[in-house]
Amino acid sequence: MPKIQTLRRPAPSAKKGAPASAASTAELLLEIGVEELPYQFIAPALVALENSAEQLFNEQRLSFQSIRTVGTPRRLTLVVEGLATLQTSMVKEAMGPSKSVAFNSAGEPTRAAMGFAVGQKVSVQDLQIRQTPKGEYLFAVKQEDGRAAKVVLEELLPQLIAKLTFPKAMKWNSAGARFARPVRWLVALYGGATLPIAAAGITAGNKTAGHRVLGSPKGLVVRDAESYLKGLERQGAIADPQRRRHMIEEQIAALCKENRFVLNGDEALLDQAVYTTECPNAIIGSFKPAYLEVPQEILITSMKEHQGFFSLLHKETGKLVPHFIAVTNTRAKDMGLIREGNERVLAARLADAKFFFDEDRKIKLAERVAKLAGVTFHQKLGTMEKKQQRVRKLAGFIASSLRPQDTELKKICERAADLCKADLLTGVVGEFPELQGIMGGEYAKHDGEADTVSRAIREQYLPRSIEGELPKTIAGQVLSLADRVDSVAAFFYVGLVPTGSEDPFALRRNATAIVRIILEGQLRIDVGSYVDTARSLVMADGLKGAPHSEQEGRRLMTDFIFERVRHYARIVHVLRDDVIEAVLKSAHATVDLVDLVQRMKAIESVTTKPEFDPLIVGFKRAHRLVEKEQWDRKPIDMARFENLTESALYQATVDERAKMKSAMTRGDYDQALDALVRMKPAIDAFFAAVMVNAEDPAVRSNRLSLLQQVDDVFGSFADFSQIVVQGG
Repeated sequence: MPKIQTLRRPAPSAKKGAPASAASTAELLLEIGVEELPYQFIAPALVALENSAEQLFNEQRLSFQSIRTVGTPRRLTLVVEGLATLQTSMVKEAMGPSKSVAFNSAGEPTRAAMGFAVGQKVSVQDLQIRQTPKGEYLFAVKQEDGRAAKVVLEELLPQLIAKLTFPKAMKWNSAGARFARPVRWLVALYGGATLPIAAAGITAGNKTAGHRVLGSPKGLVVRDAESYLKGLERQGAIADPQRRRHMIEEQIAALCKENRFVLNGDEALLDQAVYTTECPNAIIGSFKPAYLEVPQEILITSMKEHQGFFSLLHKETGKLVPHFIAVTNTRAKDMGLIREGNERVLAARLADAKFFFDEDRKIKLAERVAKLAGVTFHQKLGTMEKKQQRVRKLAGFIASSLRPQDTELKKICERAADLCKADLLTGVVGEFPELQGIMGGEYAKHDGEADTVSRAIREQYLPRSIEGELPKTIAGQVLSLADRVDSVAAFFYVGLVPTGSEDPFALRRNATAIVRIILEGQLRIDVGSYVDTARSLVMADGLKGAPHSEQEGRRLMTDFIFERVRHYARIVHVLRDDVIEAVLKSAHATVDLVDLVQRMKAIESVTTKPEFDPLIVGFKRAHRLVEKEQWDRKPIDMARFENLTESALYQATVDERAKMKSAMTRGDYDQALDALVRMKPAIDAFFAAVMVNAEDPAVRSNRLSLLQQVDDVFGSFADFSQIVVQGG
């Protein structure tokens, strides 16, 4: 019989920053040279390249000191410092048959043992017998020595390149590889030596290409990361995106200072400049001051969307000036020709924008409304005309609920809703969809509509992003809420609900906007009634609904909004998850989000008191007993009290409930929670003195009723069973 052997400890797995001697490590450089990539693809690709490399190196037991990526429109580059020259050795174990099956009565190995040994490529004599919870079993233990990193990398790097994915990919040669743009060259160096890997039909070498115009036609021979970065820079290509960003910011700041202008900052436009250039060079240009008669949003959007130009503002007035900054991808002795070319192209764009604006104003918004019947909102949700009509009714309902006596507000909101989608039929919005609402407000003002109406139309799509600017006017808040609540209700009604990370109709963003407008605007309204009204309006349009009950549909939509409340309370107010759940679980038909968050903040505050956790422990004991012992719902009979602690607890619940109710009516939730805290001595004394499960069924029932009364007092504020405490 084989002897039981002692296993060696497994070697440590590869990890970032693992110590290694200089002689046992080397630098890896991988560059994927491509035709110009869309700028939106580059930053995500660099992140994916770094993450995939780290994952693959760890899986292959190759330790390293650091990983970083750099890139331009023509290259995606990975640099790994201190990459081990050998894989870390490891011990592999495999469990085989039991000892009783592996050996016969004479102690000789059976066919099962020999088959297991052959399958694991070890001799029978090297098998080990170990004690397991199931009994004694055979184990095969093998020491797997690490392979040379060079060999592993030749297998690994093609996989790394193949793992990169893009929103759009293409095939361009017989290799069948898919990439965002054709791959034209590969550089792969390990320890200064070329790794002749093959990917996308290309064999890697040690030669890269510089800037398309400024670089040498012969290219650049690379020895290591340092020579790669410095050599590229000599050939007009700054490989590091952060360095390009810093250069662009400095150049723009210098131009603004010299000309006494202020940059109209735009991070997305700055990203575009960084990832569309290898040799960034900012220049200032101008356009005819006559174009300033066009609303500045049109000019700014035209400069940004069509040309990628930065707009500039007057230093004192903050108004748009007839100048722009362009970030070019070249460097020349005389940049005048480039500036003039940009000015000519922009002039044509601005002329088009002015033409659209002038033509749009020839037709009033009100005259465009009827044509919304020909615009589809969604194939399952009918036309934009139907949506606008629902928004009008919902806006009137919200306005009335916010300010019941303010009939003027209702008229303003309904008129704004009447016109709010008409700008979808204008030339400017057709050219620049991101100007929806903004142009509607501009045209409403031109048509002579009240300023309150035009501002509400302008603000209807605010916030335009998760953390974007909110509507400032009450009518704008109402219109934005009506539009978003209708969208969520309509899509939920027909069963188009977000799943996982998929949210094609931006319903999560709409729900977040609803929550922000209400909470940050301190709007004391019943969201539940808005949900019900919105669903009723959708149903009245005769749309084919998803197969669930009206009550279930309401619950799904309310839960969806609550999920956004959870996120907001967690991120903005930094509240505990259990505190958030305690309040949301206790929400009833009336849903006042401002009130719910105030309760959360009050509970979060009281959790710091030393008596809070013991109080919740006592409450949970009462709560569990009522649930476990199946309370029979009989009223409390004071005549059946056998212990003074029962009377004391009863009186405490009566007194503190009254004080708590009064405090909650005033909105003083700190005082309301103090009432609960004051009940702690009575609860503790009760449990110390009496046995709830008394032998007499009537006494037992009466004590459960008393505990139910305690439960009810706590439950009137929140579901405290959700609170997590030590010992609770």
